[in-house]
Amino acid sequence: MSMPVVTDDYRELAHQSLARPLSEAERALMSALLQVFAKGNHDFALAVASLNDNNVARPSGAPGPWSLAVFEEELQRINRALDEAYAQDGYGA
Repeated sequence: MSMPVVTDDYRELAHQSLARPLSEAERALMSALLQVFAKGNHDFALAVASLNDNNVARPSGAPGPWSLAVFEEELQRINRALDEAYAQDGYGA
């Protein structure tokens, strides 16, 4: 398994472990959310608006705009996929 590219965004999450590298779309979502939250915005509605304003693609590849429901679904899908990878491969991608 290849190691993920280490970026400043990954360094921000240095104490989190992954059982697989994040996809390019997952990294784009992570970066976009870190930018929103770094400004002190912790309202998910503002995060969703920013994702739409910045044309951040859904990591699932599904078309359409972001909404709070879509945001929740995407995060749940990513968490399930990471949990499955951890269950299969264990600690440390």
